[in-house]
Amino acid sequence: MFRKMVLISLLTALIISGCVQEKRYPRTLSISSVFEEGGKIPAKYTCDGADVSPPLYIEGLKGDVKSLVIICEDPDAPMGVFTHWIAWNVESTSEIPENIPKTKVVDSPKMIQGINDFGKVGYNGPCPPSGEHRYYFRVYALDTELEGDFTKDELMKTIEGHVVQYGEIYGTYSR
Repeated sequence: MFRKMVLISLLTALIISGCVQEKRYPRTLSISSVFEEGGKIPAKYTCDGADVSPPLYIEGLKGDVKSLVIICEDPDAPMGVFTHWIAWNVESTSEIPENIPKTKVVDSPKMIQGINDFGKVGYNGPCPPSGEHRYYFRVYALDTELEGDFTKDELMKTIEGHVVQYGEIYGTYSR
């Protein structure tokens, strides 16, 4: 009986260790927006408003950064982490303006956007079914530009070994 419990415990630990979230990076970038860290995201940037992407202000970028990756996600979604925005090959810039077009290729600032968990290209804002949710806007500064088209999981694997700086801001929203 004791051996069975040890075996079950070991298997559980192995399963859990295989479900570890993506790699965490030290915060070396300062990210800000129209909401404070942990503050309420204005309705304009949600499904209850214009549903446009909020501006992101990026401080501390080094000169050798070749491109940025932006990921916005809700870890409080009922079915697990819900991705609201993925973009890569974002030109190295200190400001991502609000209302980025919902197109695959964006000219200013230059970027490529992927399909979010709404099944759409570009940004779709908070739209929680109930309760207050957190929305993380993560910015990864890379030493390269990326080749290809990516899901969020593929993008996270592809940037491993290329992240030279990182920063994030999160806001909350409830309906």
